[in-house]
Amino acid sequence: MKTEPDECSIDDALAAPRHITPWTGVRNYQARNFMRDQMIVGDRVFFFHSSCPEPGIAGIARVSKLAYPDETQFDRKSEYFDPKASRDNPRWFNVDVTLVRKTRVLGLPQLRSHPELASLRVLQRGNRLSITPVDSLQGEFIMKLL
Repeated sequence: MKTEPDECSIDDALAAPRHITPWTGVRNYQARNFMRDQMIVGDRVFFFHSSCPEPGIAGIARVSKLAYPDETQFDRKSEYFDPKASRDNPRWFNVDVTLVRKTRVLGLPQLRSHPELASLRVLQRGNRLSITPVDSLQGEFIMKLL
């Protein structure tokens, strides 16, 4: 799960009550569908910093609450407000993640240097999705690198 550190950094997640962060503001249908349809409580999440001097994995979290309507879509003052969304028919969802631990930053060059991770979606040219699945073999390999 990618986040820009100036929006929600690993340190922000550490400072959150019980280290729980609602993953709000996702406005891409495919990323939303990954959260809404595929994530389950207990799934491991790699907390990935993007759009920063050193993009990469900065920590490990777990999904702690299944997808539910993202409140920011209803807030007219939010940059994520969606006038087409309604409480009866929400368009956007988020999960809650609980930070397990902060790690050293495992940057893009390091991730790219391992052939075992060549198919990792976050490494694919043109990938702009904030949420992408990681298969279990790749996940275990990344855990060993961390």
